[in-house]
Amino acid sequence: MEICMPLLLLAILYRYLYHMKRSFILLLLLFTLAKSYGQAQPVTATKPPAEMIGNFEDDYEIRYTISDTLWLQLPDTRFHIIKWNRDKKYIIAKNDKKNPGDGNLYTRIDYMNFNNMDPWKWGYCLTVYNAATDVIAEATAAADRDNPKKGCGGYPFSRMKKLK
Repeated sequence: MEICMPLLLLAILYRYLYHMKRSFILLLLLFTLAKSYGQAQPVTATKPPAEMIGNFEDDYEIRYTISDTLWLQLPDTRFHIIKWNRDKKYIIAKNDKKNPGDGNLYTRIDYMNFNNMDPWKWGYCLTVYNAATDVIAEATAAADRDNPKKGCGGYPFSRMKKLK
């Protein structure tokens, strides 16, 4: 009987670890799903307006390079674009982890076109730049495009001109 007792304990331990392994895998899967809920998912279906792609300078003489996936505010602020909403004229982006401030948070950039303001063709507002998730950034109330001089949280939209 004494010889069988260690084997019995070993069998019980094996069965216990076998079930724990299954539980661990299930918990790991649930944690992964929960962690990704509400987080940015890459969006590639929506193309940006052609006039917003390229090199720009705003009315504060800050330079930018904008592509369909990256908004670079020189010298070292990067927003990784995850969604362009052309109908409502906004962008959702994840702040680069190396940005001077608000790294790994989310930003909503509202934009608008200008008429009769040459050389300024369009302007933008960082409506929110420190949202915890892309969902929160997108749910943030839009900037007031009817008042471009004060519609960006009491400040004007930054006006953009294309560089040659």
